[in-house]
Amino acid sequence: MSVFFNILKEKCPKCSKGQVFATKGNIFLLRLPKMHSNCSHCNHKFEKEPGYFFGSMFVSYALLVAEMVVLFLIAYQFIDSFLAILGLIALMAVLWSTFNFRLSRMIWIYMLDGPKRQL
Repeated sequence: MSVFFNILKEKCPKCSKGQVFATKGNIFLLRLPKMHSNCSHCNHKFEKEPGYFFGSMFVSYALLVAEMVVLFLIAYQFIDSFLAILGLIALMAVLWSTFNFRLSRMIWIYMLDGPKRQL
């Protein structure tokens, strides 16, 4: 359960103390989140090689599809217009973009570089 909370709090996968992101980003100011290159606590390097986060795009896509399906199912109960539902989904996809960017990278880091379980 602590891994789940560390992902949400954007903590380092090795020491669970340092922050991965320097800034959260702001979609209204057209700013993407900025990552630290290394952990401030244990000096763990987050991006191992160029293109390391390429796979996080697929994680982000899966998150977005899941969010859209849930939003559609909820909105379908309250809104009669299909175009209004599509507009709401498009708006929420844009508003959630910086959150999805950070969350998908955190999931990717923890999948490939997270704490190893001992059997």
